[in-house]
Amino acid sequence: MCFLLHLKSEDPLCNIQAGQFVNILVKDIADRILRRPISIHDVDYTNNEIIVVVQKIGKATTKLSLINEGDKLDVVFPLGNSFPLISEKPLLIGGGVGTAPLYYLCKKFNENNIRPTILIGAKTKDQLFLIDKYSSVADVYISTEDGSVGEKGMVTTNSILNQQFTSYLTCGPAPMMKAIAIEAQKRGVDCYVSMENRMACGIGACLCCVADTPKGNVCVCTAGPVFNANDIKW
Repeated sequence: MCFLLHLKSEDPLCNIQAGQFVNILVKDIADRILRRPISIHDVDYTNNEIIVVVQKIGKATTKLSLINEGDKLDVVFPLGNSFPLISEKPLLIGGGVGTAPLYYLCKKFNENNIRPTILIGAKTKDQLFLIDKYSSVADVYISTEDGSVGEKGMVTTNSILNQQFTSYLTCGPAPMMKAIAIEAQKRGVDCYVSMENRMACGIGACLCCVADTPKGNVCVCTAGPVFNANDIKW
């Protein structure tokens, strides 16, 4: 189950880039004393809000699902780096809840007069969310493993990949992103991935989100979460 959480700031929002994340303190959870990192789905500067998509899978996210309007949360933002916006014909690829940050990325491309293409993958149609919303900012293609919506199979077998794109920008499960990175390398296309390593502090202090790169270990929360796919040892 996924839900939208609107975080209204008491202070004017700073400049937030697509791919960055927030770190939320969820109090009174005995086995979770550190914060919960969640990617930024959208930013509403008019209402001074950051919108995130939360997947209810554990104690902390379940508690967040019970938040009421007017409740206060301790949130650190914006953290991490962002997706590059230099591509003229980008293909965005999201898997599961990893699709969430790609909406704001679509809007950022729209600001540059570019309507991107987005490929969304899920196991079944029941795991897809906010498709109409994505359709307003991008050309949407879908792959489901059971064929209940869109093309049947993994995103790497979707026919949209036969078209020519100048970059792949992807977020989702690591096996999916690895497969996309391999496909991009075959086609000579730049590929950027948003890593979803387990995070805690969000500032590079706890070292629990370390990723292996050709230059050594780096913290995903500070060096990323967005990396050139060639800079990750899969």
